Amino acid sequence: MSADSGLPSFHDGTLSDPALTAALKSLELTVRRKLDGVLQGEHLGLIPGPGSEPGEARPYQPGDDIRRMEWSVTARTSTPHVRQMIADRELETWFVVDASASLDFGSGTRTKRDLAVAACAAIVHLTAGGGNRHGAIIVTGDDIVRLPARSGRAHDRALLKAVATTHRSNPGVRGDLDAGLEALRRPMRRRGLAVVVSDFLGPIDWDRSLRAIGAHHELLGVEVLDPRDVELPDVGQLTLRDAESGEMLDVDATPRLRADYSAAAAEHRGRVQRAFRSSGGPVLSLRTDRDWLSDTVRFVGERRRGMAAGVAR
Repeated sequence: MSADSGLPSFHDGTLSDPALTAALKSLELTVRRKLDGVLQGEHLGLIPGPGSEPGEARPYQPGDDIRRMEWSVTARTSTPHVRQMIADRELETWFVVDASASLDFGSGTRTKRDLAVAACAAIVHLTAGGGNRHGAIIVTGDDIVRLPARSGRAHDRALLKAVATTHRSNPGVRGDLDAGLEALRRPMRRRGLAVVVSDFLGPIDWDRSLRAIGAHHELLGVEVLDPRDVELPDVGQLTLRDAESGEMLDVDATPRLRADYSAAAAEHRGRVQRAFRSSGGPVLSLRTDRDWLSDTVRFVGERRRGMAAGVAR
């Protein structure tokens, strides 16, 4: 399958644009055809396993979340126990989408925003039904768009349209992911699934807010990247432009510079992964030059196998 995987482009779409509606319907069909049957049972979709309501206690196994330690049973039996969690009858999923200017970049036929819309569509599909609700907080750097959590296909489509069409920030304004995370924290919302969608470029000044969200919600990070975010092409002289500040820089893409750039990008991505890991959530990494649906299915499968192995032990 090609890297496109039927992914339409949402560049310059508007809420009233018939082409946008058609693109979203096409994306919905693609997602359903590929992902139907991938998950069964638990409501937590891409985070299979624990839910938000307390269940029975069981002996601790290596890899269990220590935040679920059941201290009263541990003290009574002298054996470490954890409290199993069961899924709610209804799940509330919140998206925090970083729609800053860098998300509109793409070195090929697709932008990172296209990928962000697709990822949201996949998660909406995997967590839909049974009265489950979806809400979104979309941040651009100079604006925050809030969509209340509601159920129903009409609302889900309106949510995806908002992600696809929210205008980028004014020139010179950087994204503010921390503001979006704080908007999810306050006011306090019922426990559910929090999905953070961003390219996570720029300073990691949002980790404290992320930890606070991870303490209350199940957490999933969706990292959307372009090849140029992780490596420079071997083209000699080139001009780099910061999508958010507008700053221009002429460089000579020497082997040394390209190696340093790749190393810095890898180090930054490692810090992002560690921030989510310390907050109790995994990261689904998607790229504009890869088959995003296959990467999503692979991620789900790995999570499933990991959970099954933990239960077997």
